[in-house]
Amino acid sequence: MTLHKEELGSGGHEGADDYVPSPRRLDRERHKRARARRATAIGALSTLVTAVLLYLVVVNAPGWPRTKETFFDRGYAREALPKVLEGLWLNVRLLLICGAAVLVLGMLIAVARTLRGPVFFPLRFLAAAYTDFFRGLPLIINLMIVVLGVPALRLQGVTVDPVLLGGTALTLTYSAYVAEVFRAGIESVHPSQRAAARSLGLNNRQALRYVVLPQAVRRQVPPLLNDLVSLQKDTGLVSIGGAVDAVRAADIIVGRSLNYTPYIVAGLVFVALTIPMTRFTDWVTARMDRRQAHGGAV
Repeated sequence: MTLHKEELGSGGHEGADDYVPSPRRLDRERHKRARARRATAIGALSTLVTAVLLYLVVVNAPGWPRTKETFFDRGYAREALPKVLEGLWLNVRLLLICGAAVLVLGMLIAVARTLRGPVFFPLRFLAAAYTDFFRGLPLIINLMIVVLGVPALRLQGVTVDPVLLGGTALTLTYSAYVAEVFRAGIESVHPSQRAAARSLGLNNRQALRYVVLPQAVRRQVPPLLNDLVSLQKDTGLVSIGGAVDAVRAADIIVGRSLNYTPYIVAGLVFVALTIPMTRFTDWVTARMDRRQAHGGAV
């Protein structure tokens, strides 16, 4: 009996735990690692050479000294950076508040556009008209109408705060885009999902809430994140009404000094704020693509 157990152990699970790769497999893995190291080294070297060449071309250009003085002055950059960062806090708050409002309003509009039955035709028509109008209207014109035009009406009880009015204009425009993203996700869910939910005893509202919308939102996460990235950049447009955000803070220094370095500082700050969200969007998109390729749930 003891011999039998030892034989089972040597050929069973213990044997699987003691697996030793074959020499051919080890050679193949070493070759792959060597190729990866070689590719990394070549990529790093080519990047360095390209960067050096670009630097030499730029600094030896005829207009570089004047360009450096006008757009890359260190003194004005040091002066502008603290004020730009202080104004950036307004842009971040606008992103958080407007982003939440856009998601809620966009979802409501998308649901209104997908309601079934003739009784809901007015809602579908109004939702379609809303999305068509604000997707066609340039954002800058919308901002000018709301931020500059609404205070001119002198309506009692209506705010004239450029931050609130600018946030309203951003929400109106971006909710139209987000509504179409949500609607595409809702319509991408196969009708059999809704039918299966109804067969389990759910009504139309419950099927939409518990079955259709969760699938639709998961499928549309990458385009939703892209819209939030765009919203993050466009919060700088509220400066047209006088709100002191990062762009306006840079504009004040430029108007006084006639040097455009603060604009470069503000632009780089926005880029630094946008890149993490962009990379996160790419990661989410790649992850969802891999799960779909392997037949997993989206």
